[in-house]
Amino acid sequence: MRTFIALDLPREAINEIKGIQKILKNKTLFTGKFTEPENLHLTLKFLGEVDEDKIKEIKKRLKEIKIEGFYIEVGDVGVFTKSFIKIIWIKLNGKGIFQLQKEIDERLEDLSEKEKRFMGHITIARVKHVSDKKSFLEYLKSVKPKKIKFYCNKFYLKKSELKSEGPVYTDLEEYTLFNR
Repeated sequence: MRTFIALDLPREAINEIKGIQKILKNKTLFTGKFTEPENLHLTLKFLGEVDEDKIKEIKKRLKEIKIEGFYIEVGDVGVFTKSFIKIIWIKLNGKGIFQLQKEIDERLEDLSEKEKRFMGHITIARVKHVSDKKSFLEYLKSVKPKKIKFYCNKFYLKKSELKSEGPVYTDLEEYTLFNR
């Protein structure tokens, strides 16, 4: 089964992202597909196709993670590569994200390749075509999400099923971090 490890977002953050998506949709500077609100999440680690035995081991190892919950703040809107725009994202800020991601990588190091360039972000749209890159990038700089701050004390092992109408994510396991 196709799996990944992720953080979910509170309703307030999802609503802010939906607002940003609506602004971008109305501006019509690109063609593409917006991430559905129910699919908005921060991927900490993509595991890919994993068999049942390996899933059991992954679940066991993720239960061993013992770190404190942490605060996350919604950051800027951006793209990965300005010359070849494929993803529009919103950055999530907070040291705890990186601490948790590193801990996951260490626990699963012999089961999955370590992340080479992790960046805490939410994919809000997948871009097919941008007619005027310069105008698009200038406009993106002007889009400023509200600085929403929220506490994270859970992460999830999720299954991803690719369907014709889009991906469907299902929680396989929930993991709770220590509360402060």
